[in-house]
Amino acid sequence: MPGLVSEVIFKIVTIFLVVIAVLAMFGKVTFPGQKRLQSARCPSCGRFKIGKSPCGCKLKGPRK
Repeated sequence: MPGLVSEVIFKIVTIFLVVIAVLAMFGKVTFPGQKRLQSARCPSCGRFKIGKSPCGCKLKGPRK
């Protein structure tokens, strides 16, 4: 009986580690369209720009 419990725990830990490794591999993958999303951000404040007008931080200046 004690051998059976340790085998089950070993399988659970092994499966958990495999799942974590797979998630880590997917986390490093760059998905299509990420460059376009990064270029849609304002370089000075980091907010998303909507439309073709300049960012609000450049129009109004820094917020107080």
